Amino acid sequence: MTNGTPGNQWKTLDKDLGRIAHVEYATQYVARPMVGFGIALAFIVLAALGAALFFGQQPTSLIVIAAAAFGAYMAINIGANDVANNMGPAVGANALTMGGAIVIAALCESAGALLAGGDVVSTISKGIIDPESVSNSRVFIWAMMAALISSAMWVNLATWVGAPVSTTHSVVGGVMGAGIAAAGFAAVNWPNMGLIAASWVISPVLGGAIAAAFLAFIKYYIIYRDDKIAAARTWVPVLIGIMSGVFATYLAMKGLKRIMHIDLGVAVLIGVAVGAVTYVAAAPLIRRQSEGMENRNKSLKTLFGIPLVFSAALLSFAHGANDVANAVGPLAAIVHAEQFGEFAGKVSIPLWVMVIGAMGITFGLVLFGPKLIRMVGSQITKLNPMRAYCVALSAAITVIIASWLGLPVSSTHIAVGGIFGVGFYREWYHERRARQSTASSATVKKVAAEERRRRKLVRRSHFMTIVAAWVITVPAAALMSALIFLGLSAVFV
Repeated sequence: MTNGTPGNQWKTLDKDLGRIAHVEYATQYVARPMVGFGIALAFIVLAALGAALFFGQQPTSLIVIAAAAFGAYMAINIGANDVANNMGPAVGANALTMGGAIVIAALCESAGALLAGGDVVSTISKGIIDPESVSNSRVFIWAMMAALISSAMWVNLATWVGAPVSTTHSVVGGVMGAGIAAAGFAAVNWPNMGLIAASWVISPVLGGAIAAAFLAFIKYYIIYRDDKIAAARTWVPVLIGIMSGVFATYLAMKGLKRIMHIDLGVAVLIGVAVGAVTYVAAAPLIRRQSEGMENRNKSLKTLFGIPLVFSAALLSFAHGANDVANAVGPLAAIVHAEQFGEFAGKVSIPLWVMVIGAMGITFGLVLFGPKLIRMVGSQITKLNPMRAYCVALSAAITVIIASWLGLPVSSTHIAVGGIFGVGFYREWYHERRARQSTASSATVKKVAAEERRRRKLVRRSHFMTIVAAWVITVPAAALMSALIFLGLSAVFV
């Protein structure tokens, strides 16, 4: 005897299967983030095991093993946060897919770290702590450990919030806080700290101004010309030549430490030569590529797409060559102090330490990078290939100018500042045209103040979040580091 018709039985079964399917979907949704955390944790454990393998014969190897684990944790956070600045504009402009950006960035970051990363790293980051004030090697080791842990935790927190912050400034804050806790405020080189604080303003403003200037140039000489394609044939090869020359100078200065030291004058000569050769090669290619194109902005976006991809790849290579030290610098200092029983102002980086940094950045990028890439690329302001190209070019130019002036700048602040510069320039330009239209026609409808605020091309909520994160990075990392150092000292020193 059945309790209903066959049709009702099938409906009941469908409902039950639907409930089960919903539970499975919910489980997958909850479990997906845990996969990334699980892989990251496995890498941290492997880094610790690798340190045990290379350093296990030493009587105090447990400190190095712990430092290797935290160094791997720091590298993962750099990959999750810092790399977004290089790839975000290209992804936001649709010149690269998210998957393509991750592959290119992973390869270029690793190559930059392993092929061009420096052999020597400063243990007292940016000269902000007087080495004489930390004379005890055990105190020095725990100070470096506290700086490593605090900077990694701060970058992790910033990534979770969705704020691209400077990992360099995080490490600076960590070293400063531990140094103050260990030896007092007199241990800090305050003039150097003043320069670093000034860079909070100089980096984004300079990057934004340069990006806005290039965008204004592109608008005036290409976009708003009657024959856009003819103008592009004239100026796009010039812009590509400038890009190549700037990046050649940038990489000669920043990315060839392992091979040779090149001063600014020689690097500029290399850049001029590379830029001239690139211009000669690009002119016929752009002419052929532009044949048959329609006279509209969409065609121009195509011409800027490939140069933008190359610029993102070069920025990632240079970033890997320079910023891997943020992950492995304190670790290398701890390894040196454990091996020789003393600390030095500069130490060599063992290959296994550099591998931890390079692989950690790659894992962090692949597992957690998409969140910040999307935020930087599309949630601050709308980017297209021309605007993103201006951001990438301004990042390289600003670093060169800052090196010439001797200013400690942050690649994060420069790149994000470039995006702000492009967005605010577009706001200013649109408002100027709106005022001109209103003045020339009495029939134009006035827009209410609230509607004007809604139409802003830079999202103010992200702007305020990012600026606030920049301002508190050094003091927050310093406070965390001081507390961690005091805790470690109470237990181990």
